[in-house]
Amino acid sequence: MLYLNGHFVRPEDAKISALDRGCLFGDGVYEVIPVYSRQPFRPAEHIRRLEASLAAIGLPNPHTAEQWIALVKQVISQQDYEDLSIYLHVTRGNAGERDFPFPENTPPTVLINPAPLVVPSQEAKATGVRAISHADFRWLRCDIKSLNLLPAVLLRQAAKQAGCAECVMFRDGMLSEGAASNIFVVKNGVIAVPPKDHLILPGITYDVVIELAQQHGLPLEVRHISETEVRNADELWMTSSTKEVLGIIELDGKPVGNGRVGPLAQRLDSYYQAFKQTIMRKPITC
Repeated sequence: MLYLNGHFVRPEDAKISALDRGCLFGDGVYEVIPVYSRQPFRPAEHIRRLEASLAAIGLPNPHTAEQWIALVKQVISQQDYEDLSIYLHVTRGNAGERDFPFPENTPPTVLINPAPLVVPSQEAKATGVRAISHADFRWLRCDIKSLNLLPAVLLRQAAKQAGCAECVMFRDGMLSEGAASNIFVVKNGVIAVPPKDHLILPGITYDVVIELAQQHGLPLEVRHISETEVRNADELWMTSSTKEVLGIIELDGKPVGNGRVGPLAQRLDSYYQAFKQTIMRKPITC
């Protein structure tokens, strides 16, 4: 069962108007919350990010943070899976006509759609994945989780056609992020990652990995990283709620470091897995 505009319905019964502004303009935002053992992970942080995206596009928030979390938990309670990915989708609604300015007195469309949480296999974690690179041709507000995901679609399709798992993006000679992930770089034992700004998504898993590195005393720099540094890195990893910590062993057909998943990627993934078991799977009070 999914949630749509105040009702729990089967996916095949869910209907949204063809004139919805999300359909016509991509006028809306989204959020994805991973769920472990039926417990939403860092729900307050995810809802704050949703609230920030809504505010950035001037779309009034239809719910309080407490109401959002209660709805997410209701959706979780109706699923058969223990581990889930909860997709939250809010658009400016159906204005009844196609016109660019914001409509007045139009209720938003709210969709909450659950799916089984799929994470990388142990084999993928051990062997790593390949990636391509591309110029970052997205707009300049990548910190907003907008429904306008066509650039990411095109870049991930290019990666898929190349037999790769991700596309690493550069803007003006500097690392931004992956098409659907944050990117970490290691050189001479020092971890580096681009800072949060308007050019990258403020990832929740990004935050967790930084926290874990700091807790374990690993050298870490949050700074701008050049394309040259990336191409000469000893290690590259991608992070996201579904990819967790996943090593990139090849970029544009050339090996990263020695072409194997590096020791720091392995350490951070082990810390992350321990964190999942001891923290993420505990009941969370919001």
